[in-house]
Amino acid sequence: MLSKFKPTWMIPTIYQISPSRLNKMGIKAVFTDLDNTLIPWNNTYGTNQLKSWISELDRYEIKLVIISNNSYKRVGKAVQNFRVDYIARAYKPLPTGLNKALKKYNLNSRQVIMIGDQLLTDVVASNNAGVRSVLVKPVLPSDAWNTKLNRFIEKKNMEKNYLISIII
Repeated sequence: MLSKFKPTWMIPTIYQISPSRLNKMGIKAVFTDLDNTLIPWNNTYGTNQLKSWISELDRYEIKLVIISNNSYKRVGKAVQNFRVDYIARAYKPLPTGLNKALKKYNLNSRQVIMIGDQLLTDVVASNNAGVRSVLVKPVLPSDAWNTKLNRFIEKKNMEKNYLISIII
């Protein structure tokens, strides 16, 4: 059961994910959460660093697809300056949004990674879809009201995972 909450990798930010390395790994697409993963949850503007990272993905012909539980309006507004595809109302932690993207872009689970800042949504959805996951620290230390409960549960789960890894 706890394995559903275990990410494949954990790193501080998306910027430590090298498109060159992804290309060598055979990754054809990066699925990623939006709020507090790519941009702060309380604004819709990305940084120059984000735009540069997206350009680097493009250079290696790695598709970027936002997979968010947010509304089409919210996600569409947030990504309009990035020219990237997205799937809104993804229903994470269910694998629905990830499976939809896999089918839409004719990819298999070994050709993609999913990046997100939440165990209960992003990592669990990845594991449910059989996709490798990357857990990053949230862009901001604060969260929207609807994420605060998830953070509390995540903290307890992280403590359990840590204790289990020490025992094993």
